[in-house]
Order: sequence, then C-alpha cells, then structure tokens
Amino acid sequence: MNVVIAPDSFKGSLSAKEVAEAVEKGFLKVRKDLRITKVPMADGGEGTVESLVDATGGRIIHVRVKDPLLREIEAFYGILGDGETAVIEMAAASGLPLLLPEERNPLVTTTYGTGELILSAIEMGCKSIILGLGGSATNDGGTGMARALGVKFLRANGQEIDFGGGSLDQLKTIDCSSMHPRLNTVKFIVACDVDNPLCGEHGASNVFGPQKGATMEMVETLDQNLLHYGKLLEAYMEKEIVKYPGAGAAGGLGAGVLAFLNAEMKRGIEIVMEATQLEEALKDADLVITGEGMIDFQTAFGKTPQGVASLAKKYQIPVIAVAGAIGRDAHTLLDKGFDSIFSIVDKPMPLQDAFERASQLLEDTAERIMRTIYLFANR
Repeated sequence: MNVVIAPDSFKGSLSAKEVAEAVEKGFLKVRKDLRITKVPMADGGEGTVESLVDATGGRIIHVRVKDPLLREIEAFYGILGDGETAVIEMAAASGLPLLLPEERNPLVTTTYGTGELILSAIEMGCKSIILGLGGSATNDGGTGMARALGVKFLRANGQEIDFGGGSLDQLKTIDCSSMHPRLNTVKFIVACDVDNPLCGEHGASNVFGPQKGATMEMVETLDQNLLHYGKLLEAYMEKEIVKYPGAGAAGGLGAGVLAFLNAEMKRGIEIVMEATQLEEALKDADLVITGEGMIDFQTAFGKTPQGVASLAKKYQIPVIAVAGAIGRDAHTLLDKGFDSIFSIVDKPMPLQDAFERASQLLEDTAERIMRTIYLFANR
C-alpha cells in the first residue's frame, strides 16, 4: 500500500514535517510494509519556508535585516534543494508580529527588510524567488522593498521621501536607474491568496489597515496616498497596477512586486504543490492523508488540505484529513474531495494540553485509522 502524507502545519504546535512524521509513526505501528511518502505542505503563508525546505532537502539562511520600524533583527529565508530557488515569507522581516500593539502605525512602517531578504537571495546566486505575501505590518505599496533594491522615490526637490505609507503623497519621481543589475535575470513568483486591488473600498488600506493600527482618518490618508502612488507606477511602468487583483496584498506590496519585480502572482497552495512535486508523488498513491490545526468550511477556500484533496481526486485517490479540531460546517468538505475527517483530540482537554500532546495524539489517531483500513481490507 502506497500512502502519501501531505499535511500543513498545526499552527502553534507542530510543523508540517512533524505532523507527517507523527502520522507515519502511527501507520507503521500497524503495518511495517507500507510505502510512505511524506510531503510537508503549506499554503504560501506562515510555515511555507520551513515546509518547502523540508520537502526539498534545502536549507535555512539567517540574515540581519531591518524590521518594519527599521530596527535591526535576525530574519530568515530558505534555499530549496535545487540550490537555485529561494523562498521568502515577507512577514519574517516586515510582519505584524514583529511589533508591539502600541508600535503599529502603517503611516511609518516599511517593507525595507523584505527587500533586504530578496537582495540576500540574489547575492547567494538564486535564479528564482518565491515570495509569500501575508501578515504584513505595512501599507507602503512595496516602496521600502524597492528602496532596498536600489529604487529611489523622490520629492519634487529631488530628496527621497520618508519611509512608510504616510509619505507617498509627496512622491513626484520614481528613479529605477540604480536598481540591482541582476533583478531582470531572476524569476519572481508571488504567493498571493487575496484579490484586493490597491485602492478603494476593497483596497489595502480599507480592508487591512485597521488591523495594522490605522484609525479611520489614517485609512483615508493611506488610501489616497496609495492611489497617488499607483497612478505614478502605472505611468512609469506602462502597465495596469491600481485595479490589478492582488495589488493590495500585504499593504500594497502586491503592487510593488508587480511593478518592480515583474512578478507572476499565483495561489500559495499551487506554488507549494508545484515546488514539492506533489502531483508526481500522488500518481501511484493508494491513500492520501492531509490536515491542519483547524478544519472547517473555510478550508475549502484555498487552504492546504483542499488543494491536496482536489489534486488527489484528479487520480481518484481516497483522502483522509486529520485536524486538531473540527469546526463549523466541516461536513461540507465531504462534497469537495474529502472522504473522511478525524479530530485527533480523544477527550475534553485544555487547549494548551492539546498543543503539548499533539504529536502523540496524531500518532494515536493515525494508528486507529490504519487499523480500521486493514480491518476492512482483510475481510
């Protein structure tokens, strides 16, 4: 029996690799002759670097960069097993968790550190960069990132504008003459799971600004500033930016990567499945196991288990999902490629206990699943 184990992480508890290893242990308690392929997964957000590095035999690179308030921190990115592809989570350098609640201010926060991660990957010789958008503390349209790569954003008097979304209204000229010379030789693929435009009611500032510390007055200012910036981008780059789906991702970083990196935007789970060659692993599978910390109706909207299940059904392979908890309307997933869903929690317990015991709970659940499978297979 050939089993593919392709879970996401259980946030706050286990990495995707640890989830896969726990499930494997449980299965092997029942049958030692199973052929098991472990493919740690992610959806382009938190955990993507670790999952792709684990799945491809790559390595983690640690580097000193600037945080959203230009303080020096240690961040990271991954280089995949091919040695030529980097995977970066923008949140590692420019994410909301890097700030205290009282420090959140999208008028001044910057994506400069994300640009420094990209620069490091280029200087390491990477020919392709996967960039995950999400979890940002910023609303600067990617200007900070671009500045780290050599772009200059100038006022009418020729001086550079300040960092952050609050200064974009002062922008008069975009000078790309000093951009890093290798940028045009690197392929950029951006993991983006939102379709928000840069500006307007559904734009970066209105939808995501408040969670980054923006007041209603600040939201209005930021939105107008991004519109001014977006129109300048369109004029300089001669391409649609402002209304492009995903341009508003990560505080407008989506617009920045479209304009300055000529990036291709794709759904995060699609990028991960391609990078891990999941489809190749599935072709000969008899059973697929996937999962995440919480499975509910939202799983169907581009999350890892849904992507795995949809691909498995292309080959008519049974799919079982395991989860730390089964939430609202999870039964609707049974019409979307899942054959069964199991919670690993075997009795009422505090959340912290479930986190601490997650590995053993997964192993025990996997053992029960495999015993049931073999009970009926051998009848």
